[in-house]
Amino acid sequence: MKISRRAFLKFSGGALLSGGVVGSEDSAMASLPREEKLRGATVTTTICPYCAVGCGFRVYTKNGRVIHIEGDPDHPINEGRCCPKGAGLYQFVNNDTRVLKPLYRAPGARQWKEVEWDWALDRIARRIKEARDKTFVHKNSKGEVVNRTDGIAHVGSAAIDNEECYLLQKWLRSLGLVYIEHQARI
Repeated sequence: MKISRRAFLKFSGGALLSGGVVGSEDSAMASLPREEKLRGATVTTTICPYCAVGCGFRVYTKNGRVIHIEGDPDHPINEGRCCPKGAGLYQFVNNDTRVLKPLYRAPGARQWKEVEWDWALDRIARRIKEARDKTFVHKNSKGEVVNRTDGIAHVGSAAIDNEECYLLQKWLRSLGLVYIEHQARI
């Protein structure tokens, strides 16, 4: 199929206009002036969960619901600007198809089932303990104390701040993990 530049631009413009309001709020809220829409909202600063850049965002909430997300102009990394993924954070949060409970698929099963958070976290803790106990090495072949486990590895996240990363590293090292990696290096 061959399409001219003019036809492409006409089609793109029509698609954009027919899509309604492009942005990060419900269509009912979009028609209100910004100040009125955000009046009374709680503002929380956060970091974008997508990549290792660490852009800052302001999240506006009312009655426990996110009503608007925008780049944080006071953040030293992005200074209020957003990439396409960051600009779409509102749709990530307010999405009818978003999974809100853990899903579990038993060994050999074909279907996933929804489980409670307490059950999932207890199971994860139990499995970590089992793997650590099974693969823990107190001394190496030279008789040196190493206190490590080779049966567990961890891949970190770019969506956590330095303080969270510090605590995570302390916890992982206390378990005896040797294989600790970060997504920015992969």
